[in-house]
Amino acid sequence: MKNLLIYPPLLTAVFSLSAWSAEQTVTLSVPGMNCAACPITVKVALKKVEGVKNVDINYQLREARVTFEDSQASITELTEATTHAGYPSIRKE
Repeated sequence: MKNLLIYPPLLTAVFSLSAWSAEQTVTLSVPGMNCAACPITVKVALKKVEGVKNVDINYQLREARVTFEDSQASITELTEATTHAGYPSIRKE
């Protein structure tokens, strides 16, 4: 009987935490994308970040548009991912 009383509060806590997360989209400027393989490398690096839902690369503009769950990832983590892949980036306002 005690087990039945523990589960409802636990479930409420889990569902409450997910309610606070939001999907966010940010555009990163990645000026170092100079070759045909660069966008692939940047996209793979960003997709490895937990919480990233989608990555669209615009090679001509040297930009990456990233959609992610803000409870799982941050803009800092995204820019660090591209930097570690050899392509420093900054948030485009």
